[in-house]
Amino acid sequence: MKTAFYTTTLCALLLLTSCKDKVSEEEKQEANAQGSTTVQTAIGSLTLPPPYETKSVTNNNSMADWPEGTTPKAPASFTVTKFASGLDNPRNTYIAPNGDIFVAESNDGGKSADRITMFRDKDGDGTFETHSVFKEDLKQPYGMLVLNNYFYVANTDGLYRYPYKAGDTKLQGDGEKIVDLPAGGYNHHWTRNLIANADGTKIYISVGSASNVGEYGMDEEKRRANILEINPDGSEERIYANGLRNPVGMAWNPVTKELWTAVNERDELGDNLVPDYITSVKQGAFYGWPYSYYGQIEDPRMKGKAPDMVKKAIVPDVPAGSHTASLGLCFYDKDAFPSQYKNGAFVGQHGSWNRSKISGYKVVFVPFENGKPTGEPQDFLTGFIEDPEKPEVYGRPVDVTVMNDGSLLVNDDAGGMLWKVSANKQ
Repeated sequence: MKTAFYTTTLCALLLLTSCKDKVSEEEKQEANAQGSTTVQTAIGSLTLPPPYETKSVTNNNSMADWPEGTTPKAPASFTVTKFASGLDNPRNTYIAPNGDIFVAESNDGGKSADRITMFRDKDGDGTFETHSVFKEDLKQPYGMLVLNNYFYVANTDGLYRYPYKAGDTKLQGDGEKIVDLPAGGYNHHWTRNLIANADGTKIYISVGSASNVGEYGMDEEKRRANILEINPDGSEERIYANGLRNPVGMAWNPVTKELWTAVNERDELGDNLVPDYITSVKQGAFYGWPYSYYGQIEDPRMKGKAPDMVKKAIVPDVPAGSHTASLGLCFYDKDAFPSQYKNGAFVGQHGSWNRSKISGYKVVFVPFENGKPTGEPQDFLTGFIEDPEKPEVYGRPVDVTVMNDGSLLVNDDAGGMLWKVSANKQ
């Protein structure tokens, strides 16, 4: 039986103390008395409860081993198999243009394996024949990218690139650091993801906040809680969009060609605030953090601190549940799954720690038509929770990746697994 707790860190404990100290009981009662608020999202109206309607609680999961022969559960028309096991916190997956599959094994603090493992599927049947360490001695790697004869690695402290040609089995040398990224200190959100535009002229880097809601001061948040845009050599950096507390998954909408991201929203406002979300990323847009959420709903802990910023804040597109830790994002652009999944979005939900009844710990699907979301997230891959009352779980989904054979690969970092979801043949 595994007993490690994956969500409690010194940072989180500091965060809890500092946030609670910032708002008095009287101020909490005043915020709660303002009542619920309804906003319009891309999939319809959303009514949010007032802050502090329920107490903020810490409810960390413990881990149980997957029982022999047990897998997560997908809809009846799908089969779930184990793609790989025995990995050390397989956090993120990237499939290179030649089909090689790269997995970043990393975590926060001293628990990180700090390596990238490569899986090679030579015949393209969705099952790897060989795997090996591609690069080690990194610093909390997450995002990966092949572009212009370089292999890019987003470590927590910077973006590095290495000379690369298709088929290489190892990265040589220390690489060239082309962008410094904010790290160290409180470093509440450590992952740095990568994606390039269609013609390879721009790279986008997601950088999460250093805090829950700016409690360490906004100087700590410079170039954080945003998506950066750079040239492939690291030059001409600009903030593409900001006010995104922790944007992790990034993907291009296959129909509209818009950039989308999955975002972790803030904690400590109660069980049902604030919902995580996926959203299209508007260039130059401000999404509220830390001053407001879901448009102009002011966070009571930042009341009156930036009214001009609050006025600019826009409502994200698709709520994904409060405290679900929605991290992974991909659009299904293949044809192997039934037609209702075409061009829809899969979201990997790592699971809550700040909710009395746990949420997340699953993969959900958001239906799209003509490039626009049409409904609420639907459960797609479940069964990760062993006992919701303890709570005890078998695994925690993170990244979701569409494979070349049309199956869906799901990173279960806490379980050390990669799960493959395939459509049954008709």
